[in-house]
Order: sequence, then structure tokens, then C-alpha cells
Amino acid sequence: MIQAAEALLHRVRDGVREDDWSATDGPHNLVGRASTRSALAALALFAALTVLHTWPLASALGTLSRHDNADAVLNEWALAWVAHQLPRDPLHLFDANIFYPEVNTLAFSEHLALQGAMGAPLFWAGVPSLVVHNLLVLVGFALTGWTMALVLRRRTGSWSCGILAGMLLAFNSHSLSRIAHLQAVHVEFLPLAIMALDRLLTRPTAANALKLSLAYALQSLTSNYFLVFMTFGLAGAGIVRWKDWIGEGRIRVFALVCLSAVVAVLMLAPFLIPYLQAQQNQGLTRSLEEVAKYSASWQDYLSATGNLHYRTWSAPLWRRLGAPLFPGVTALLLAALACASGVAWKHRAARTWLAVGVVGFVLSFGAALPGYAFLYHAVPLLQGIRASVRFGYLALAAVAALAAFGLSLLRAKYERRPAVRRALTVGALVLVTVEALRIPVGYSTPHATPSVYQVLTLEPNAVLVELPLYEPRAFQLNALYMLHSTVHWRPILNGYSGFRPASYVRHYERLIGFPDASSLAYLREIGVTHVAVHANAFAEKAGHERLQAIAATPGLRVAITSPNLTIYKVRSADR
Repeated sequence: MIQAAEALLHRVRDGVREDDWSATDGPHNLVGRASTRSALAALALFAALTVLHTWPLASALGTLSRHDNADAVLNEWALAWVAHQLPRDPLHLFDANIFYPEVNTLAFSEHLALQGAMGAPLFWAGVPSLVVHNLLVLVGFALTGWTMALVLRRRTGSWSCGILAGMLLAFNSHSLSRIAHLQAVHVEFLPLAIMALDRLLTRPTAANALKLSLAYALQSLTSNYFLVFMTFGLAGAGIVRWKDWIGEGRIRVFALVCLSAVVAVLMLAPFLIPYLQAQQNQGLTRSLEEVAKYSASWQDYLSATGNLHYRTWSAPLWRRLGAPLFPGVTALLLAALACASGVAWKHRAARTWLAVGVVGFVLSFGAALPGYAFLYHAVPLLQGIRASVRFGYLALAAVAALAAFGLSLLRAKYERRPAVRRALTVGALVLVTVEALRIPVGYSTPHATPSVYQVLTLEPNAVLVELPLYEPRAFQLNALYMLHSTVHWRPILNGYSGFRPASYVRHYERLIGFPDASSLAYLREIGVTHVAVHANAFAEKAGHERLQAIAATPGLRVAITSPNLTIYKVRSADR
């Protein structure tokens, strides 16, 4: 390990081309020469670091939540829906029970199919949805750090360097600010995809092409954003590896890259088609004006979440519609060392990561970037994402990888002074942890689902509307209704997602006078059979007189009641 790092340092100093150097390219499995025990120890370390960085979440999985954030509630519902629907009707996975009578409603936001499949056995065993969600948050952080550590250990020959890279990829400002977004913390397949591309270009075989397809597809299934990020990032990486395209085997390389792309598209097609249909039928497209609101600024790259930086200098730089993307001082210094030494572009794997980072950094500026509008119209994938600032995650990933190479150089430099080398290594690991630390993380008390919803399990053809139905600009307040629906899974008019269909606005306008005759007639017309009235919230919005009028409405019959929630059955018009 030390000899390999020393050889790298000497080659860089002497100007020797680095494309042929690799610390551990020999083994055909990810762990390589390292023992399985070492890999499992690294996994345990990242599990412990996850508990630390998200504390106190692990101490109370069933009583701490991010229910203060509607997106977290949406994700918890989506996980439960995937687990519910997969064994029953997987071909209609996207026909979720929200925004009745619309179809394909899971495609209005992230489908979370992969995370839902990961959590499905827990749901089937009766584990509460909040616990499953929180466990998957922890799993996402731990696996992301672990796979990055495995990949960079292989490239640097050092577990310490790999672990540093894993810590920087998993526990950075961006990830730790998005605990409410499950899709943002599951990046465990990104390092594998970049390694797979490297191996395919170096050793063009069908097996390596399929490995790239699998890693790309799996990461894409964690998040639509990462599907887009991966597409552009890997394209950029392929461009800087142009020498691999012009050698004797260029035709074979090109054919295998095409094979990999085709296989990946076929694997993802069942999950892409619903979004294409939503785009065509619902107009689910993010405009350039929206993208401009969520494009990066220089401030984002100086915004940090860690207590150390946030409390001392970074807080004034935060933007409400931005994203914290500061990698940390230690990471930047080590990455700068890799660049100054030449490793960042002379070593093929480092150059691949550098290209991915540059692509992410540039595209994070979105609509402010000259030429982005052309890309937006030329590449339909870009029309599906709003927050281009999140491209910046690729820049953080590149810094993490290059920092590992930088630490490898330092360790090689002090190979004959083990005490200094050990101090530098431990110091780097401690510093990146301290820089990222933001504990205790703030959580909220979860919202309980009233037991009265159980009555709807006895009504297989029920269609429910929850009142108050919130005005379109505040439709995120419907998220709790969606979580309540996991008790019965009946279709509901309510919904919250990344997209609001036109039918929701129509429902709101037609039901604004409830319980008048017009609104009741409309409910019957569209097939609603039950109305759930949340007394306090309804009275706050519509007044106590309207609330009292509901009980006296002939067209409604009480199905079940509780102190703050009554479920009514809608009578037919002739009764």
C-alpha cells in the first residue's frame, strides 16, 4: 500500500504519465485484496458515524420525525405506497391513491421505488412507516459513505483515504441539510457507477458494460435528480477519457458503451414512461423561470451546515432557495494538493472524478449559465428538474475523491516518518468530522393517525375527501392526509407532490362552499363517497357556523366520529 502511494508520488514528480497506474486494479471484486472483515469494519464505522451526524434520530426512531416538512411526509407515504402496491399490482405502481380521479400520480414526484423496495419487508412485518422511513435515512447515509470508501480504497490503496472520501461524500453540507429528503441521502451507487465506467473504458468487456448499466440504473432509481446528474456527469467523464476512445479497440469500446446505455434505458423504461406520460398529459415540465429561481450562486459554495462554519462565518451567506455546498476547509486543501501535484488529471480515476465535479459545478448555475437554455430544450431530462443548484452535489463528490488522493500523497511523503503520517491521517479524519458536525439535529414530534380511519377499510369502494381541502398555493398541507390514508389506501381527492394537477384547483373551487347543495352535487358527480371533516382546522378556515351546518346537512350521514374528526358518508341524491 505504502509502496504504491510512493510510486504515485514519484511518477507525478517525474512527470510520468499516470494513466497506467492503479493501486489495486488486479482484483475483480470491489473489496479487492482487503479482507471482508475490513470491509465490514468500515461499514460498522459508517453506521456509527451516521448515528453521530444525525443524532438524536437513532435514539428514538419512532418518536422523532421531520413531519414539520411536507416533503418528509410525502416520502414516508411514498415508501408505504410502494410496499403496499408491489405485491398487489406492481404493473400499476404509479397509479397511487392521491389526487383522485387522476392516474399515474406517483409520477408527480420522486417514486422512491428502490427505497420502498428496501423497506418493504419491514412494512410487511408491521413496522410503523415512520420507523421504516427513519431507518432508511440512516441506511442511506451509511451505505453512501461505505461504497465511496470501498471505491477510493481501491484507487488509493489505503483504507484511511477511502474512509476520508466516504465521510466527505456522505456527511457534507448538502446531504446533512436534506435529511427530510430521503432521495438525497441515498447516493450509494454513484461511486460504483463511476468506478464501473472507469473499468469499462480500461477493460472493455460485456461484463463491465453490464456493471455500469446496473450501477447507473440503481442510482437513477433512488432519485430522478440523480438520473439527470449521472447522465451528464458520466458523459463528462467519458469525454475527458478520450484517449480510451481512440486506441486500437475503439470500436469495441464504443459498442460496449452503447450496449451499456441501451441496457440501462431498458431497465429504467418502466419508471421513465410514467413521467413521460405525466409530461404529455399533465404538462409536468419545469420552466426555465422555475430553474432560474433554484440555480446556484457563489454564496451556495460558501454555505455550510456544520456548527463550526455556520456559527462563525457562513450563516449570512445562506439563501432560502439555494443549497449549502461548502465542502469544508480540510477537503479543499487535500483536493488542492491532488490538483497541484498533477494527480487530478494525470491519474485516470482521479481525472474521471474531476470531470464529474466540473460538470456538476458548471451545471449547478442553471439558467444563469450561458447555453443552459439550449441544453434545456435539447435534452428533455433537464425539463424534469427544477433545482439545478443540486448539480453541485457532483462537485462535492469530486472534492471527496480528490481529497482521498491528496491524503494518499501526504501519507506517501511521510512514509519514513510513521508518527507524522499517522497524525496527518487521524487529523484529517477528525477535522472533516468536526467541520461537518451539526448535532443535535432538530426534529419534530410525529403526527399520529386517528384510529377512526379504520372504518374505511370496511368500505372497499370508498373514495374520500378530507376537509379542509387546502387552497392550491398551500396544498402541501394535504401531506398529513396522505399519511393518514396509509391506514385504508382508499382514493382521496387530496394530495401533495412536486406537481399540482389542474383537477386539484377545480376541486378546491367547487368545494369552497361546502356543505352547500352545489358542493354535495359535485362530490356525487365525481364519485366521492366519504367526507372526513377535521373540526378545528375546518372551523378555522370556514367558520364555526359552516362547521355546525355539516351535521345538519341531509346529504351526509355520520359513519364514525371522534373529538376532532368525523367521517361522513355521502348519501345518494334521491335520499
